[in-house]
Amino acid sequence: MDVRVQNISAVSLPFAAGTVLGVLFSGYLAGGYFLGTFAFALAAVLAVMLAMGKTRSFGAVLSMVFFAGVCCGATAVLVSSGHGVRLSAIGRVRDVISGIAYPSEQTGAVVRALTTGDRSFLGRGTVAAFRESGASHILALSGLHLGIIYLMLSWLTAPLGRSRPARILRYCIIVGLSGFYAVATGASPSIVRAFLFILLGESARLMGRRVRPILVYCGALTIQLALNPLVIKSAGFQLSYLAMAGIFILYPPLKGLYPQDSGRSILAKVDIPRRIWEMAALSISCQVFTAPLAWIYFGTFPKYFLLTNLLAMPLTTIIMALSVVVILLSALGCCPDILVLWNDYAVQTLLRLLELISSM
Repeated sequence: MDVRVQNISAVSLPFAAGTVLGVLFSGYLAGGYFLGTFAFALAAVLAVMLAMGKTRSFGAVLSMVFFAGVCCGATAVLVSSGHGVRLSAIGRVRDVISGIAYPSEQTGAVVRALTTGDRSFLGRGTVAAFRESGASHILALSGLHLGIIYLMLSWLTAPLGRSRPARILRYCIIVGLSGFYAVATGASPSIVRAFLFILLGESARLMGRRVRPILVYCGALTIQLALNPLVIKSAGFQLSYLAMAGIFILYPPLKGLYPQDSGRSILAKVDIPRRIWEMAALSISCQVFTAPLAWIYFGTFPKYFLLTNLLAMPLTTIIMALSVVVILLSALGCCPDILVLWNDYAVQTLLRLLELISSM
């Protein structure tokens, strides 16, 4: 028998087995999302390793095909089910948030919007404050929010170490939970873009490769367009990739305008003015690339975008981190009241800040 025919037969069996496994496990609550995400990540890593010549084992080929089958089976079931699992998973998070006794009325609504994308409970005044201050991108669930989740996961998994098994475990946790969050919150174009950035970047690190941002950018763009060519019509997709282009192209030279300090003192390492300039440069880089398109779509330009981003972005990061901790501990029934109060205070500070900026 022809060897090529034998190889095709050998490949078809693990793919079929993977598809069956993906279909079966997708029927159990959020299992399909976890399984599909992990399978996609592992198949992608194996594909890259094979393409780069890191391995030429036929077992690696079979494993890649098997995980590709798992991903296909899980995806097919989840898509055909009308996102019932997604609604169930995110619905549980919303139920937990509704049960948290925040002192201020709008805090729960803001936390709900920032973590799950549900803005239906926000008051008109709150929405207007975000819009008029130029902070609508904070309220709309986007790659920014997944980026914060990614930073939290990276920090929480850091104690696992840098050994090979630890790096593989960290990879699975970070990519798996990031993928689950992306799908569970609706997989908007900007969130998918952020997930692909995480997937490609973490895959490169796992294989000991230097992460080159422009290659990650082009790779994510190609994969996302290949998966859904019509997404190119989405304003969220266009603005997300333009913002990242600004960060990759304009941010480095703007950041370099700040004078270099060769001092070795603690103050030189902290250098608060430098941090402020870096945040300003990041904001300017994004706005330069996205402002023309935003004007075409929405006919507005936030006058105080720089002030808003310098003050609101660090506060939003704190709110997201606190909110995730409060939600998790509340779901377990052991959240200290002091954390709820801190979360409420941070949200109210953000709202007062945005109201002040919008009134200028």
